Amino acid sequence: MQINQLSIKNNYNKPLIKAKIINVKGSAPNKVNDLMLITPKRIFGTIGGGNLEYLVIKESILMLKNQLKRKKLNIPLGPGIGQCCGGYVELVLTSHRNSVDALINEEIIEKTKNELYIFGAGHIGQALINKIENINFNTFIIDSREEYLNMTNNNNINYLLSKEPWKIVNKLKNNAYYVVLTHSHDYDLKILNEILYKKFNFVGLIGSSTKRKRFFKRLIDNGHNKNTVEKIECPIGIDIGNSKDPTEIALSIITRLISLKNSKGEQKKIKVAS
Repeated sequence: MQINQLSIKNNYNKPLIKAKIINVKGSAPNKVNDLMLITPKRIFGTIGGGNLEYLVIKESILMLKNQLKRKKLNIPLGPGIGQCCGGYVELVLTSHRNSVDALINEEIIEKTKNELYIFGAGHIGQALINKIENINFNTFIIDSREEYLNMTNNNNINYLLSKEPWKIVNKLKNNAYYVVLTHSHDYDLKILNEILYKKFNFVGLIGSSTKRKRFFKRLIDNGHNKNTVEKIECPIGIDIGNSKDPTEIALSIITRLISLKNSKGEQKKIKVAS
């Protein structure tokens, strides 16, 4: 069964079940008004996972099969269902024509989609865009080499060709995330020099501690504030030892990006109108 983030942008036009928590007592992995939408092959959102969610999905599929309109469940979260929380959850399952009907008058959390600019479509850049497509970024990959941009054709990635990529930085959005890993140290330095004139959430540079020291000195000599320059993370990504594998490096970068994005709590609540 495919699991999707619950969003007002989800548009499912067949009958489904909305499972909504209306009461919680004691220790539980969920709260009142948490909800999920269940279809025969897909679910949207979560009510806390585990065996509770499994039982609710199973019950919802039966409701769809038997065309039932409403059902109330009282579930103790103890050894009886294989969870150690020890609390108690009360839910209401209701049948709806489609996802729009199910979300009327509900308050949905919409996560802000951040801009992520990856400079460099080489082996690590390719590994990044192959792994990041379903993560909540609006992702751009930028390179001066058309043949490298043509290596993939991912509908969730924006491809930008620029013979002098540092010249487009001032046109990019503020408060974005930047990953710099081009084929040229000269390009890397020029791109960083332009990024530092902008407001940013993150700047990561591929390279060693030696490259870091040399680049930081050059950027400070160019007139950039030392504290701003030191916000550049180099080496980029979480510590994975001495690995040179592009996929492992890409995953370390993605893990760091996810950690930063989620720590900022960039989301908003939207009340769905009737």
